[in-house]
Amino acid sequence: MNKTLRELGITPGHLKCGKNNLITDVEGVKVGHKTLDNGDIKTGVTAIIPHENNIFKNKLIAATSVINGFGKSIGLTQIDELGTLETPILLTNTLSVGVAQNALIRYMLNSNEDIGLKTGTVNPVVGECNDGVLNSIRKLSVEETDVFDALYSCDKDFLQGNVGAGTGMVCYGLKGGIGSSSRVILLDNLEYTIGTLVLSNFGSLEDLMVLGNPVGSKIKSKLKLKSSADKGSIMIIIATDIPLSADQLKRLCKRAQSGIARTGGYTGNGSGEIVIGFSTGNTIPHYSTSDIISIRTIHQDRLDMVFKAVVESTEESIINSMLCSYSTIGRDQKEIISLADYHMLLRY
Repeated sequence: MNKTLRELGITPGHLKCGKNNLITDVEGVKVGHKTLDNGDIKTGVTAIIPHENNIFKNKLIAATSVINGFGKSIGLTQIDELGTLETPILLTNTLSVGVAQNALIRYMLNSNEDIGLKTGTVNPVVGECNDGVLNSIRKLSVEETDVFDALYSCDKDFLQGNVGAGTGMVCYGLKGGIGSSSRVILLDNLEYTIGTLVLSNFGSLEDLMVLGNPVGSKIKSKLKLKSSADKGSIMIIIATDIPLSADQLKRLCKRAQSGIARTGGYTGNGSGEIVIGFSTGNTIPHYSTSDIISIRTIHQDRLDMVFKAVVESTEESIINSMLCSYSTIGRDQKEIISLADYHMLLRY
């Protein structure tokens, strides 16, 4: 098993990380994968369950940030309009968004007999990146059963790298995929957690930086490669137990771009960067007997440390997504090597 940045003895940032340095350090959050890795099929599904209760009946405050909109995600407009999340979040390849949406709807209908009858419909949330470099994406290999497998396998402990939705992804010209990290901060003498999970599929090799070290240009020089355009994407999921308003969460989501930039990304024309954030610090009941409900929020002046935590965690998640991925041969015998093969270059 490839090692994360910290397991290589390199500690990024200044803030303390959570117990497992994963998005699931936020209590109640779980992650599951279904990996499809067979010859020219390099794809899959990753599911994020935001909390352990019925999320349709106990919604979470949420927000999104579209850094660059070259993407085909589903469900973002209602999150931005209402400021709530009411389903798990799915990640998959670009042409499997529809299948993932249908499966997620079935999943929600199975646990909520009132949807579409006694109450309105449901807002499924699905994000994507294009894994067509390694995956024969036209074969539409992801099926609804694969989505169910990802959802029902969700746990606090999960793999990183080329697993689930990350199986066929390419980041900075090297193997990309699923990466995660977390940070812990003190508010009113209590510990709160901010966690991120990324699906990395963006960037040009010559731009890759690891904690300020121009690793990408060193690898490019070794391999004598030509420059390439940034045509990929990244999905970033932010979870926290800090009580935040939807506006505060949107501000949080915007800061993820700084984490991307610290790894060398500049948001190219053909790159889609989309962030979805949610907080477990408040729940919004679907049914309420009261006209007024109360929610807690952090004081605006205390947000700086939360912003910093998101930037650090996003940066580390991206690097972990690459270090935890193995070199892969996919469609048309295309080979994408792993950053882990050049881990000796990570130190100056």
